[in-house]
Amino acid sequence: MTVVTDPRSAAPLEEPAEARSRTRRYLVWFAAAFALVAAVRVVTGADDISSAGALRAALIAAIPIALAGLGGLWSERAGVVNIGLEGMMLMGCLGAGVFTYHYGILAGILGAIMFGAVGGALHALTTVVFGVDHIVSGVGINIAALGITGFLAEVFFAGLPGGGRTQSPSLSRPPALTIEPIADAAADIAGKGWFLISDIAAVVVVLTRNLSVLTILALLLVVFTGWLLWRSPFGLRLRSCGENPSAAESLGVNVYRMKFIAVTVSGCMAGLAGAFLVLVSSSGYQNNMTGGLGYIGLAAMIFGNWRPAGLMIGASLFGYTRAVELRGGADSLHALLLLIAIVLVVMAVFQLRAAHTRKGIVYAVIAAGFLAWFLLTDSVAPDFGSAAPYVTTLAVLAFASQNLRMPAANGLVYRRGSVG
Repeated sequence: MTVVTDPRSAAPLEEPAEARSRTRRYLVWFAAAFALVAAVRVVTGADDISSAGALRAALIAAIPIALAGLGGLWSERAGVVNIGLEGMMLMGCLGAGVFTYHYGILAGILGAIMFGAVGGALHALTTVVFGVDHIVSGVGINIAALGITGFLAEVFFAGLPGGGRTQSPSLSRPPALTIEPIADAAADIAGKGWFLISDIAAVVVVLTRNLSVLTILALLLVVFTGWLLWRSPFGLRLRSCGENPSAAESLGVNVYRMKFIAVTVSGCMAGLAGAFLVLVSSSGYQNNMTGGLGYIGLAAMIFGNWRPAGLMIGASLFGYTRAVELRGGADSLHALLLLIAIVLVVMAVFQLRAAHTRKGIVYAVIAAGFLAWFLLTDSVAPDFGSAAPYVTTLAVLAFASQNLRMPAANGLVYRRGSVG
């Protein structure tokens, strides 16, 4: 890898051309996956797997995962493992419910960010200042958040009209963007069933009809994070703290401050993910409504190799399989078998080309099993749809594991003046 070095940091920097090449590679993979879904739709006749409704459901399912993963990215690029994202999301959910009900949508979003920031600052205090093991601190935050939100939900919502001990009343939704002429024309093309063209038109419908401002904000945050962490001096200093904090300190970087900022911002992102769950994914707050999405966000971040673009692809993958399961069509679930089989074949080919014969054979055998399942059956039990998102996440993590490189000092306790 071609690298250059900033005079204020020992962390290597990629050349712009290399970064652009990686972005193009991500885009090619995304386009290939989209074309594969379109082909499976045509072959199986399961039109719903790439309909505007399915893609909208996939986007709504992917955004909180992406925001949680973005929080993990900020924290881990500064060298702090943040397994407490789940708890910070729960805090954000509660903040969104309380502040939205009493003060409106904007206050609800800000309240969710504030509640998440409290969790992030607590994690920073325990890990950066007191040197507590990062995993222990994160697990503690998750457990504490589960109890605190359950208690405070009863305090805030019990007795309110439509509320209860475990849930808030129905809440207003954030405003949404609709560009009616474009959306109508795209919907007409999407209904034609043409290969790839109709599928692209369905994407246009999703992006131009009833698109929540929170969705737009989340997508902008992914782009902004990529620019800030990889194209600015601040981002270079922050990433240097996750690669070699001692070298960064010797060159004038305040490592403690950078880590504290990064982990607090991580909590803000997780809190915003909680706000999305409360205000967009559902119509109000419920206890423990995150359902493990914070952990899935971490998995998406790892799948994306600690980078925003790859993270978004991982979140989209989980969101898509989750959307197919939620929409629940028998034809869609059956078509998903063929889609998984083809993906596993591709994974097997890549493993064999990389001389990983054993892994390649394993993937090929599993692919043959899914293909046989598709050919020999006409329907799939709904339980498969419930498990598909999690099985898919594990599969892609196993596939990508050999090419992953986390920040070198990630998870290590840092003390000023230490060497190495």
